[in-house]
Amino acid sequence: MLHNENDFYNDDMNTGREPDAIPAETVEPVTDPFARAAASQQPAGGYGQPQGGSYYSPRSGYPAGGGYIPPTGGEPPMNGPEVPKKRSSHMGLKALGVFAAIAFISYATIKCYQFAGENETVRKFLGKSSSVAEELNLDSNSSEAESSASGNAKTARSSSESTATPMKSWFDLAAREDAMSIPDIVEKVMPSSVGVASTFEIEMPSYSLWGYGQTAKQEMNGAGTGIIMSDDGYIITNAHVIYDSENGGGLATSVQVVLNEDYYEGETQYEAAIVAYDTEEDIAVLKITPSVELTAAEFGNSDDLRVGEAVVAIGNPLGFDLFGTVTAGIVSSLDRQVTVNESSMRLIQTDTAINNGNSGGPLINSYGQVIGINSSKLSSNSYGAQASVEGLAFAIPMSHAMSVVNDLINYGYVRGKPAMGLTGVDVTERISQAYGFPVGIYVHSVTEGGAADLAGIREGDVIIAINGKTVSNYEELNAAKDEYRAGDTITVTVTRSHQDIDLTLTLEERIPSDTD
Repeated sequence: MLHNENDFYNDDMNTGREPDAIPAETVEPVTDPFARAAASQQPAGGYGQPQGGSYYSPRSGYPAGGGYIPPTGGEPPMNGPEVPKKRSSHMGLKALGVFAAIAFISYATIKCYQFAGENETVRKFLGKSSSVAEELNLDSNSSEAESSASGNAKTARSSSESTATPMKSWFDLAAREDAMSIPDIVEKVMPSSVGVASTFEIEMPSYSLWGYGQTAKQEMNGAGTGIIMSDDGYIITNAHVIYDSENGGGLATSVQVVLNEDYYEGETQYEAAIVAYDTEEDIAVLKITPSVELTAAEFGNSDDLRVGEAVVAIGNPLGFDLFGTVTAGIVSSLDRQVTVNESSMRLIQTDTAINNGNSGGPLINSYGQVIGINSSKLSSNSYGAQASVEGLAFAIPMSHAMSVVNDLINYGYVRGKPAMGLTGVDVTERISQAYGFPVGIYVHSVTEGGAADLAGIREGDVIIAINGKTVSNYEELNAAKDEYRAGDTITVTVTRSHQDIDLTLTLEERIPSDTD
C-alpha cells in the first residue's frame, strides 16, 4: 500500500502545528525484520535515493521483490510502517436511531390523542363530541372494526336520508306559497269546466255537369270549452267558438253546453242561449237552465300574476273525445300584445299545451282560481311554412275579461269602445302607384250624423294619420283608434284632391248596430 510522506505526520497536521524535529543522533536503529533484510542485501553505494523514500513498498522496485528502503532528505523513520485509521460512518446506527425516534413520536401522539378523547374537559375544549378512541378504533380485530364502521356508516346514511328535505318539483318551485297540488286544483275546477258545441250554416256553391249552380247551405260543427260563471247557468267562452268569421258562418244557429259526467248526474247536455258577444274582445256569454246544481268557478286577480308562475289549463282539445284534458305550464309573459282576427289584444302568454277545442277554457293559478280564458295558439302558418311554433299559448286576463262579461250581461255590448262612423278599404302600394292615391285607408262610406260625418270626413278621402301617427291600413287605423275611449277627441289627417287636411273628430260610443 502506497503512502506519501505527509501520511506519517497526519496527527501533527490535523492539529494545525509544525511537526517536531527529531535529532538524527537520537534515532534508534530500525528493528523491523523487513528493514534488516533489505539492509543486508543492499550493495555498497546503495541502489540510489528514491524521491521522498519509503519504509516499505512492495511495488516500488527498490530492490527487486520489494523491501525496506531507508528514507532520504534527513527525515528520520519511525518505528515501522503505520497504516492510517479508517473513519467509521455508523450509517446503520443512525438509521436505527431515526426509526426509533419516529416510532416513539407516533406512539406518544396516539397516547395523547387517546387521552384527549377520553378526558371530558379536554374534549369539550377541542370541540369533540365523540370519543377519539372510538374514532380510531384501535381494536386489534380489524375485521370486526371494519364491520362496525360499515354498520355505523349505513346507519348514518339512513338517518340522513330520512331527515333530508325532499327535492321540490318544478310546479312546487313555480307555485305560490301555500299552493294546492295539481290533483287538488283539478278536483276543484273540473266541475266548472264544460264543453261547448256550436252548429253553423255555411253557404257552399253547388256543382253540376254545366258548372257552378246555385249556392246551398251546409251545416258545420265546432267545439270549444266554457267556464261556469254562476250557479244559475251563466257560461263564459270565446266569441270565436260561437261566431265563425273565418268560413263566413257568422253566428251559430244553435249552441249546446255539455257538463262533465264525472261530476254531474242525470242530464248533462243543455241548449244554450247566446246572451251577448264581442268579436274584438273574443268573449261571449251563454245561458243555460240546468236541472242540477252547478259548481261555479272561483275567479282570481290576473294582475297578481308573475312571469314564471305555475298555471294549469283545462279543456277539450280536438273535440269531446278528449273531454276534460289537463295541461300545466308557466306564465311566459304578461301583457303581450297579439293580433287575433284583425284585433289587437293584450294577453297572458303561457307554455301550456293548447289546441283546437281548448278555446274558452279556464287558465288556473296554483290556488285553484281562474285567472284567464284560454283564447288562441300561434301556429306554424303564422310565421311561414318552414316555421315550427310550439309552446306559445295565449289567454285573456281575467281582470279585463270580467269587465267585458259584466257589460255583455248588463248592456248587451261593451261600453266605452270608440267608433268613427265610417267604413273603408286599404290603399296598398300597388293601388297607390296605379291610381295615384297615397297609401292609407280609402273612405268608402260615412254614417250620417256619426262622428266622421260631424268631423267633415267625406267619401273618397284617404286617411293617412291619427294624431300625427301614420296609418297605412285598416288594422293600424283600428289600433290607433282603440287607444282612446268614446268621448275622446283626436286629429284625423286625410288627403283630398292631392291636399292633406287635418280634421278634429270626437269619438262616439260603438254599439253592435254601428257599421264601424
